[in-house]
Amino acid sequence: MTTESPRWFKSSYSSNGGQCVEVAANLAVSRGVVPVRDSKDLRGPVLDIPTHAFTSFVTGIKDAEFGAI
Repeated sequence: MTTESPRWFKSSYSSNGGQCVEVAANLAVSRGVVPVRDSKDLRGPVLDIPTHAFTSFVTGIKDAEFGAI
């Protein structure tokens, strides 16, 4: 078991428009998850996304698999 704390960060593409999420990618190797939370609610719920699922999601975004915004 690890006692490593999440190191939260927002994307450099974030424009501070209030619609941001933060991720703690530093836990991907040690815990096998990428925690995700709402940047406006730091004490709110955290989703622990399995590393393989998060990687697939990011790849899908980069490949425009989810359509244009």
